[in-house]
Amino acid sequence: QVQLVESGGGLVQAGGSLRLSCVASGSIFSIAAMGWYRQAPGKQRELVARITSSGRTNYADSVKARFTISRDNRKNTVYLQMNSLKPEDTAVYYCNLAHTGLGLNYWGQGTQVTVSS
Repeated sequence: QVQLVESGGGLVQAGGSLRLSCVASGSIFSIAAMGWYRQAPGKQRELVARITSSGRTNYADSVKARFTISRDNRKNTVYLQMNSLKPEDTAVYYCNLAHTGLGLNYWGQGTQVTVSS
């Protein structure tokens, strides 16, 4: 069983920055893909950014050049640096750990990010 604990959400003005962190329990972090997803009220959960075990990244078009995902395998932690935040970035942000070969897919409890205009 893997537990994911997110932190770093909060209220920020448009144009500001936040850094989200997600710490994973267990010993499979380094071989898993990690992702950040978000869900705004009335909308479906969507992928924000993802990083593979080898460090390859991909981003939603809406956050490219503003958000950066990174990971520290020594700390079992994945980060999401969010810059130039916009009101439309307001959502609950969820951390995800996945390993297709092992059939693993875990979610954190979510952290609220609110961007005021």
